[in-house]
Amino acid sequence: MIQPASPIVLVFDGGCPFCRHFAELSELRSGIPRLEIRDGRADTALRRQLGARGYHLRDGAMVLEGSRVWHGAEAIAWICARMEPSAALLRVLAPLMADSQRSRMLYPGLLLARRLALGWRGLPVDPESEGLAGSG
Repeated sequence: MIQPASPIVLVFDGGCPFCRHFAELSELRSGIPRLEIRDGRADTALRRQLGARGYHLRDGAMVLEGSRVWHGAEAIAWICARMEPSAALLRVLAPLMADSQRSRMLYPGLLLARRLALGWRGLPVDPESEGLAGSG
């Protein structure tokens, strides 16, 4: 019996408006079959499971395919290299971020934008610190 292919899961920070927009566009308009998006900030069980493996949402998005995990710049490069985007923003970002070296170079700027957006919303960069005294 043929097993159905496992989904490809993009885990993003739902507290960040930039991350949410990118994730939603990726799911709806990227052309990547079986792509699902999961809000890692809201899905505590998934976030903690990944954290136990050394993958933390505070350090960036993740792409999961079976037991394989791409994290941060590699996750974005993986997604962008496979996109067939119809959304204008993705048509600009995909070729720019599809190259792993360029993605690693540009990713710190994306993390800074995320940090600023989360700060503006009063959310900690690390969802694991939500509700802890002195976090933020």
